[in-house]
Amino acid sequence: MFQYFPTNYVWSLSTMIALTHGGNIGEVDAMCAPLLEAARAGDDPGTLAFYEAWKGGGDRLVALAEIDLARGHKLSAGEKLGRAALYLAIAERMQAHGFEHRLALYKRSLALFEQSRRLARENCRRVELPYRGATLAGLYVRAEGLPPEQRAPIVVVMNGLDSTKEMLQKSVMGTMFARRGVSALFIDQPGTGEALRLHGLPAVPDSEAWATPVVDWLQQHAEVDPQRIGALGVSLGGYYCPRAVAFEPRFACGAVWGANHDWREVQRARLQREGENPVPHYWQHVQWVFGAKGMDDFLAKAEAMHLNGVLDRIRVPFLVTHGANDRQIPLKYAHQTYAQLVNARRKDLYIFDDSTGGVEHSSLDNPANAGNAIADWLAEVLGGHVD
Repeated sequence: MFQYFPTNYVWSLSTMIALTHGGNIGEVDAMCAPLLEAARAGDDPGTLAFYEAWKGGGDRLVALAEIDLARGHKLSAGEKLGRAALYLAIAERMQAHGFEHRLALYKRSLALFEQSRRLARENCRRVELPYRGATLAGLYVRAEGLPPEQRAPIVVVMNGLDSTKEMLQKSVMGTMFARRGVSALFIDQPGTGEALRLHGLPAVPDSEAWATPVVDWLQQHAEVDPQRIGALGVSLGGYYCPRAVAFEPRFACGAVWGANHDWREVQRARLQREGENPVPHYWQHVQWVFGAKGMDDFLAKAEAMHLNGVLDRIRVPFLVTHGANDRQIPLKYAHQTYAQLVNARRKDLYIFDDSTGGVEHSSLDNPANAGNAIADWLAEVLGGHVD
């Protein structure tokens, strides 16, 4: 992986997320260059400087977009606001829970994304799904090239520990399914995005609790083929997705971009300082995500986060993918997930190595090749097209 900050994996990871999710390399360099010295102090120190630099980059784009709008240049403004939303989301993602500006920054990023989506006339629509007296927010991308009355297969894209629906929609996944005749629903499930920040819904081990209402909603959607609903989990979604497919038989298939087979073991390893963290202030972050009252409570909740004894319930096609050099989730977990899919009608294992690229966690070093391979597999299984 390109490490802009040679001694700081966490800051470099965020930089790569920006570069592979719609950011501009010149803008990213302008924000990051002044941070090189601060990055050497470690992951947690200096995050205020990171916040100020990335927020400043977003603010500059908003000012330029306002000039575009004054000239009537809506498309140009929309593109700039989309990148501004991304940069603010990166700044927010890197701050500790309780940072005083975090919620306001998140809300501003949401508003800029929505404004950008409308101005740029993107094939992307905000939706809200009922869930336990609240709502789960999603972004719906319609399959391309179909008449309005034709129902299409769809993939439910599940977030990881710290990603959001906006972030993933701006990745290669924002277009690669639609181009293959497959719609996509990017969802902020409990513990992520709006569900956590605006509704106070923490993550839960039994992902079928929220996946089943999502399937209920999709089966009533006029543009969705109810028999062709697939699922894709990214990062910690590599736990949520298999669990959901195991207990929600209406999913027609599943895939993981990073096999998070035993997340409880990963937490034990991180206590011993083994493996890389995805965000600064990691232990504060996971306690917030899971609604834990301290470290002991979090570790107790994490004990349920594994797939042993679960995967034999899956009887539909399933794809397991992993980066050969994943520094957050060891490669061995991909082999464990694959081995335990004993009743899947079809199962495939893709290990992305130096020959393919995409060797890091969820292929953040090079998501294009890996993402297209995953999209091809899902399109083939769900009846889209790959030509």
